[in-house]
Amino acid sequence: MDMLIILFLLTSAALPLASPDPNDEACLTHVSQTLKDPLKNLQNWTKPNFANPCNGFTSYLPGVTCNNGRIYKLSLTNLSLQGSISPFLSNCTNLQSLDLSSNSISGPIPQELQYLLNLAVLNLSSNRLEGVIPPQITLCAYLNVIDLHDNLLTGQIPQQLGFLSRLSTFDVSYNKLSGPIPASLGNRSGNRPSFNVTSFEGNKDLYGYPLPPMKSKGLSVLAIVGIGLGSGLASLVLSFTGVCIWLKIRDEKMAAEEGKMSHPMPDY
Repeated sequence: MDMLIILFLLTSAALPLASPDPNDEACLTHVSQTLKDPLKNLQNWTKPNFANPCNGFTSYLPGVTCNNGRIYKLSLTNLSLQGSISPFLSNCTNLQSLDLSSNSISGPIPQELQYLLNLAVLNLSSNRLEGVIPPQITLCAYLNVIDLHDNLLTGQIPQQLGFLSRLSTFDVSYNKLSGPIPASLGNRSGNRPSFNVTSFEGNKDLYGYPLPPMKSKGLSVLAIVGIGLGSGLASLVLSFTGVCIWLKIRDEKMAAEEGKMSHPMPDY
């Protein structure tokens, strides 16, 4: 038995570690080019280190976690990062978790994230991201966390997001989203979890269950109609009064003229 254990250890030691993946190198290179690091938190994010970012299951790059020589987690949270998200982030094809929350990153969410087919966690919250939520990210079928709250996102929530069967956490609160909340998210059926008000609040033009009815908008419409009716009625009253005054003046003039005609002619 001891000989078998020794033989196993020798064989394991002889196995080569996974070689660096050029896709990971390209991914990190482009990410570092589009992100700005004013506080120098990513000082060793340099090109020589990108060539071999993983040493088996470890990495010397801050925010990078490896699994068998490939980057599987990228967590750059609360680092005061600026700039934008590179579409070439999709080169990290083994990525399972992407967390860029609590920074000052702007620009759109790249639709190229759809190529991260193993992605399970997407957290881009508390940034300055603009534009629409790309519906293409629904191709990441393993997504179970989508957190985009506290950004400047506009447009509607893609209905396709509700079809992600593994989705258990969803938050788009405090953006500038509009339109209806897809029933596939607000009122999910079966064993899939539904999402409550906190997932959608803070978007003034967003409506539908589970948000409360937009009473303020209804009152505004009634007010507009009331003002329109009121002004129309006022105009009608003024017009009617003017006609009455004109008719009265005309009648008085006709009466005066008839009085003159009926006065007897003098004798000469």
